[in-house]
Amino acid sequence: MAGRTPIASKSSALIAMIADEDTVTGFLLAGVGNIDLRRKTNYLIVDSKTTVKAIEDTFKEFTSREDIAIVLISQYVANMIRFLVDSYNKPVPAILEIPSKDHPYDPTHDSVLSRVKYLFSAESVASGRR
Repeated sequence: MAGRTPIASKSSALIAMIADEDTVTGFLLAGVGNIDLRRKTNYLIVDSKTTVKAIEDTFKEFTSREDIAIVLISQYVANMIRFLVDSYNKPVPAILEIPSKDHPYDPTHDSVLSRVKYLFSAESVASGRR
């Protein structure tokens, strides 16, 4: 589009993806994809050949990058590295678990929902003491 001004890279942030091919493709078609000068992408396509070590390394890389604000990870992939996802406690980048086409979403395994549930239960206990 001719009249658009480019977004300044210092003030913008990316959405990273760790998911199956269909999910990543959908988000790439929506414009989420990025490749930097070093040919590093902001996504990892997980298939049957992807090792758990590769998923762990990518998760660690995405959560340490300064240009990423949100990491979207398929819940079944997050279950493969659950210890890393559950131990991650920084607000940025935010980790959001999403469903995939072949694996239904299970809210009991979502680390964000379990933290929210814990906070609300602790808050209700604290408010009952007043």
